[in-house]
Amino acid sequence: MGTCARSAKLVGLRRIGLHHERRRQSDPHNRRSSAASSGVAAEGRGVVKILRSTTAETRLSINTATLGNPPLQTALDAIATAGARNVGLWRETYEGMSPTQAARAVTDHGLQVSTLCRCVLTPDAAMMSDARRAADDAYELGAQALVVLAGGLPPGSHDLDGTRRRMIDTLGELVPIAEEAGVRIALEPLHPMFTASRSVVNTLRQALDIVAPFPAEQVGVVIDTFNVWWDPELTEQLGRAGRENRIAALQIADWSRDHEHGPFLTRALPGDGIIDLPAILAAVDHAGFRGPIEIEIFNDQLWLQPGQHIADEAMKSMSAILRAISSSRSISEMGRQYSTQ
Repeated sequence: MGTCARSAKLVGLRRIGLHHERRRQSDPHNRRSSAASSGVAAEGRGVVKILRSTTAETRLSINTATLGNPPLQTALDAIATAGARNVGLWRETYEGMSPTQAARAVTDHGLQVSTLCRCVLTPDAAMMSDARRAADDAYELGAQALVVLAGGLPPGSHDLDGTRRRMIDTLGELVPIAEEAGVRIALEPLHPMFTASRSVVNTLRQALDIVAPFPAEQVGVVIDTFNVWWDPELTEQLGRAGRENRIAALQIADWSRDHEHGPFLTRALPGDGIIDLPAILAAVDHAGFRGPIEIEIFNDQLWLQPGQHIADEAMKSMSAILRAISSSRSISEMGRQYSTQ
């Protein structure tokens, strides 16, 4: 290795070290207990205690998409005023600003970045260039995870298996880019109805199998309740994700029965739909995840309301679930299922 290459590598390694040290100091909620690390589930009432504590409410995050992705300052004003401590960012939100300027705005509002959305795994040079920018942005913003989507079927293609294989190869190219930037990738499985258009990875099992060859500290998965709630293997795979330390981000949205405006834009506020959110939260908690609980809702009818009202309602609805969670019978049921995995 030449002198220039060695110097570049040393700079990259120092950057990774500084980034992880900054994250360690600023994120007390993402430390796994020894029991969770060894795959031993806590008692159900212990989980309830964690989820009902004041610490749980300080973990709440609002994704800017919940407000319809307004300009960054507008979104941050509403989210901070609503009482959230964390924010999930879409890259479009800070368009026209440098990542450093965006990071300063986040810090000035007393917030931390839970996730940066997003990077799509399409096998072309433009994607790799965009991925480098996304990884650098995530580092500058101090994001706990860079959300990555598999991408859907190419136009005119019927080759689902081939598309998945190429996506896995592309992920392998992205991992060293993110590692150099000091950023953790979070692969997000999407509901099967999005297979053609958005993601050929549709179950938590698929996502965990895909990320398994990579170090857990570099590549994890996103648990998005809207996308995984239907999965009959969900409890089992959440247990596996915990044992393998793969949960990099948790996103919350409810499933509305009303899909009049299309399934993508009818996510509901927590508690307004049919998902058993307390049970899923309990299982994720059993798995050892202590990071931000991020509310991410795409709903074009909700976006008609003022951003401050949306942020307030999002916090109110999620806080109500956390406060009431100990009385949910499904928590103990799912907790028992997890403990037998």
